[in-house]
Amino acid sequence: MVDFFKKLPEQAVRIIVVFLVLAVVLLVIRQFIIPPEIKDPAVQKLASTQREAAKGIKYAGAEACAQCHDKEPEIKKSGYHRDLSCESCHGASQKHVDNPTEVKPTSPIKRDYCVYCHQYSASRPTGFPQINPDTHNPRKPCISCHNPHNPKPPTAPRSCNACHAQIERAKSASYHALIECSVCHATPEKHKTSPRTVIPTKPDKREFCGQCHDKGSPRKGVPTVDMGAHGEKYVCWQCHYPHTLGGI
Repeated sequence: MVDFFKKLPEQAVRIIVVFLVLAVVLLVIRQFIIPPEIKDPAVQKLASTQREAAKGIKYAGAEACAQCHDKEPEIKKSGYHRDLSCESCHGASQKHVDNPTEVKPTSPIKRDYCVYCHQYSASRPTGFPQINPDTHNPRKPCISCHNPHNPKPPTAPRSCNACHAQIERAKSASYHALIECSVCHATPEKHKTSPRTVIPTKPDKREFCGQCHDKGSPRKGVPTVDMGAHGEKYVCWQCHYPHTLGGI
């Protein structure tokens, strides 16, 4: 071995020595410095379980709430907030369960809390109830009009723009501004109260748009095309968005 190192260049020997020193240092660190719960997955899992078990329980769960508050869960189970847990709005309530007389859960009486979900955001799905908190009954707590356990609007929306304001704004600047929404969309009355499950119709045949835009249409002053050759099999709105200026 000594002869082998003598045959190597001095630079190579130095590099080998450096690697050997590093290997010894790493071995010492792993053996004597790193705690066992980091090196051994089984010990790590046991330590994590013990650490989490030692923490106090904060959330009681909806079943615990229902044991005393039978009226609210009954209302909530068929309402729009049926998938929200009680503690989503009222906060962690295990202390209230342990001492219901002296510890009371919180109630979100400020508008700031509801707008976490209901302030207008273009990223939210169409039909999801969204408001502008600066203009929608400003300074008035949401719960003064809406029962949070079944938050139906106090009155059914009277027009499409009550929920579809973004589309209405775009349409007002388009060539279709003077066409009522109901001309193209058949809207069941129940859509006003169940907008996510009862959906308005959309034109599903090319002939619908062709009433105005086919070259043979009697309507004057609108763009026309040869419906037999233009667009082939596609319904018109698959290429032309009818609510925007220009529609493309």
